[in-house]
Amino acid sequence: MTCSMTAFARLEAQESWGTLSWEIRSVNHRFLEPHFRLPEGFRDLEFALRERIRKFVSRGKLECQLRYEIAPGLLEEFTVNEALAEKLANTCSRIAPMFNSVQPIDMLGVLQWPGVLQANEVDRDTMKQTLLTHFEAALKQLVEHRQREGKELQQHIEQRLASISEEVANVRQAMPEILDQQRQKILQRFEEIKLELDPTRLEQEMVMITQRADVDEEMDRLQTHVTEVQHTFKKQKGAIGRRLDFLMQEMNREANTLASKSISTSATQSAVNLKVLIEQIREQVQNIE
Repeated sequence: MTCSMTAFARLEAQESWGTLSWEIRSVNHRFLEPHFRLPEGFRDLEFALRERIRKFVSRGKLECQLRYEIAPGLLEEFTVNEALAEKLANTCSRIAPMFNSVQPIDMLGVLQWPGVLQANEVDRDTMKQTLLTHFEAALKQLVEHRQREGKELQQHIEQRLASISEEVANVRQAMPEILDQQRQKILQRFEEIKLELDPTRLEQEMVMITQRADVDEEMDRLQTHVTEVQHTFKKQKGAIGRRLDFLMQEMNREANTLASKSISTSATQSAVNLKVLIEQIREQVQNIE
């Protein structure tokens, strides 16, 4: 499927540990070039993020940004190790008579004992895996956007390909009339200067003109390139942008040759029309993956 390189995706999610959002912006580029804006604690995810991008995207410059917020109060909540606290309390009760102490057990002291009071911490490994999962979902969203836009680009290109084929057909159809007009011009010139024209010389002149103005090969190659672009859209999988760009260069070369061989204003105008259509396609092709 034809994919554009221009797209945007945003994914927000709510987790038990907080909220997160991924933003991915994609623009055209000759190669695959991802850039990341990650919070300090998650820079080690970059390698895994790059690996996931390669599964979904072949070309384009991607700006990937992660924002997240820990749930309010999560790090301020505590868990009491009741088993350890009970052992400490029993131990204090047993040794109290040894010191003739009648003071109650100091609960604050028990809580300050290492391991009794534990802060609730987020499982970092689980958190990172969740971030990667949501990043992959955002990538799928991005690809869907690229495919939708790519489909529209393909439709625009196919419309211009049809116009190119029509222009090629017009040139072919007009060539006999153009050559006949050249023949009449030669006859008119000789008539104006009142010279008798040798029929053999006339035919020689016409042969030379016909050879110089012969654009059948250029028209054939232009139509072949049109067919190849259509075939690429239908049959070739993966990234096709570079191949299409090469075909546009070849089509432009044929249009230039047509212009250089032109012997009439109509042929010149057709060459100009072809160059305009090819340039319009080339601009669209720059955005295709």
